[in-house]
Amino acid sequence: MQERRIPIGPLRSTAIIIAIVIAVPAVAAVASCSGPANSSVDSSATARPTSSPTPDPIITPAAAPLPTSPLTGLTEMSPAPVLVVKLDNTRNAQPHAGLTDADIVYIEEVEYGITRLAAVFSSTVPERIGPVRSARITDIDLLAQYGSPAFAFSGAQRKLLPELAAAPFIDISPNKGASSYSRDSNRRAPYNYFLDGTVGLKRAEDATVDHDIGFTFSDEPPAGGSPAMKARMEWSYASASFSYDEQTRLYRVHLNGERAKAEEHDRGQNASTVIIQYVDQQPSAYFDKGGGNTPHADTIGRGRAVVLRDGRSWDVRWSRPDAESGTTFTLADGSSMPFKPGQQWIVLLDRDRTAKITAPVPATAGPLPAQTGSSSPSRG
Repeated sequence: MQERRIPIGPLRSTAIIIAIVIAVPAVAAVASCSGPANSSVDSSATARPTSSPTPDPIITPAAAPLPTSPLTGLTEMSPAPVLVVKLDNTRNAQPHAGLTDADIVYIEEVEYGITRLAAVFSSTVPERIGPVRSARITDIDLLAQYGSPAFAFSGAQRKLLPELAAAPFIDISPNKGASSYSRDSNRRAPYNYFLDGTVGLKRAEDATVDHDIGFTFSDEPPAGGSPAMKARMEWSYASASFSYDEQTRLYRVHLNGERAKAEEHDRGQNASTVIIQYVDQQPSAYFDKGGGNTPHADTIGRGRAVVLRDGRSWDVRWSRPDAESGTTFTLADGSSMPFKPGQQWIVLLDRDRTAKITAPVPATAGPLPAQTGSSSPSRG
C-alpha cells in the first residue's frame, strides 16, 4: 500500500497561527494582574477621603473689669466708710500728715481771705492726719453729698454748733471724744493737733461707705481742651497753684507760694485732676472771735468750672440739684467730663474771682516773649 504524505509547510504555518491566538489572551491576562490596572485600583483606594471630627472652638470668657472707687476711679475691691477731716492750710501747717492718701481734697475760703482744706478719705485711712482745724458753715452742704460720713474737726464757733449737730454727718470731733486725737510736741499750737483716722472711724460704725457722687473717670482725656501747664488762684491772704509735671503726668500742688509738702515722703502733694468750681459765695451769719466774717460757698445749684488733666483744660458746667445729690461735670456737648483716676483736688472759688490758666511757652528761635501766660476766660 502506498503511503500518503502530507506536506509539512502548511502544517507549520497552522501551528504558528494557533500559538499566536493562544498567546495573546494569556499576555492580556498577565497584564491585567499588574502594571497600570493594579495602580489604578490602589490610587482609587488612597484617594477616598478620611473624615475626622471638627473640634469645637475654645471660647475664653472676657475678664470682668475690676471694680473701681467712685471717688478716685482706681481699683477698689469693696466700698469703704468715708472719713472727712478739716485741715489747716497756712504755711504753719506744712508738711501735712496723711493728706497724700486722701481721695479728694477741697480748698475753701474762710475768714480774712485765708483757706482751709477738707480732705476726704475712704480708699486709705492713715493713722496720722493733720493738723486738724475747725469746721465752717460751707462744710454742711458740701459733705451732705457723701451721705453720713465721719467728720473730724477740732471745734467750731459756738453759734454754729447747733447747725453742725443737725447736719447728716457723724461728728467725731474731740467734743464727742478725744481718744483719737493727740498733740505733737514738735509743732506749735494750734498746728499740732492730729487725728488717728483708724481710731476715729471706729467711733462712727454707721458711717456711709463711698458711693457715686457724680464723678466720671477715664484713663484717656476727652477730645479738645486747651493747653494748661499751670493754674493759679489767689485770695486776700492765700494762694493755690498747680503746675503740670510731664514726667509724672500729675499736677504739683503749691499752697501759699510754697510747694505743698508731705510728711511721709519728699514727693510732695500731687493731683491727678484739678477742678476749679466757681460758686456763689456770700457773707454768712457767722463771725470768728476777731470779728472776721465766715463766707458761705454755695455748692448746691449749677455753675461753671474748669477741669485740668494731662496738661490741658476744659471749660465745663457743674450741677448739683439738692444736698443729697452728687455733683456732675459736663462738657459743652452734654457728655460727662472724665477725670483722670487718682487724687482729685477741687477748688471752691468765688465766681467773682478768676483763675489764671497758663499755657506752654511756644518754641522760638529768638528771645522769649515777655508774656508767658494767659488768664482763663472762664468765670463763674
